[in-house]
Amino acid sequence: MRNRKQTRLVTLLLLSTLLAFPLSFHAEILTPIQQPNITVSGYFTGSKAQRGRTIRAAVAIDIPSGYHINSNRPLAKFLIPTSLKIEAPAGARVGPVSFPPAQLRSFSFSPDKLSVYEGHVVLRFNVTVPANFSGSELSLHARLRYQSCNDEACFPPTTREFDMSIAVV
Repeated sequence: MRNRKQTRLVTLLLLSTLLAFPLSFHAEILTPIQQPNITVSGYFTGSKAQRGRTIRAAVAIDIPSGYHINSNRPLAKFLIPTSLKIEAPAGARVGPVSFPPAQLRSFSFSPDKLSVYEGHVVLRFNVTVPANFSGSELSLHARLRYQSCNDEACFPPTTREFDMSIAVV
């Protein structure tokens, strides 16, 4: 019986203490760090593609100063690699994507150097238009996946989808 009275007394004491705090007491809400505005654009090296020929294409990534994205071959298994997938119409062939050399950088959140891309990055690939291609335009659908970070935090992975088209003669 005595334990029950003590428990009630402690509960009453805690409740009265909480009620004694001023109403203005509150936790500060922190503004989340926003992801960088990374621009992505795809282009072909010429203005027209010829049937039966190969044309070079590229995807340019512009990363604002103070940010980076993981390379296509990050040094730690838990990091999300940058990847580019290209879908082409039937018959057209897309060659392997060529990634530029990565930069090795040190950041405050990691004791090890990381393999990253910063600034202006260009991913290149070839597209072969079949000789019997019947359309007047070749359209590719691109899917770029990357994880951006700054010196303090990494953001959730992002997938950017876009289309690239070129006239076929």
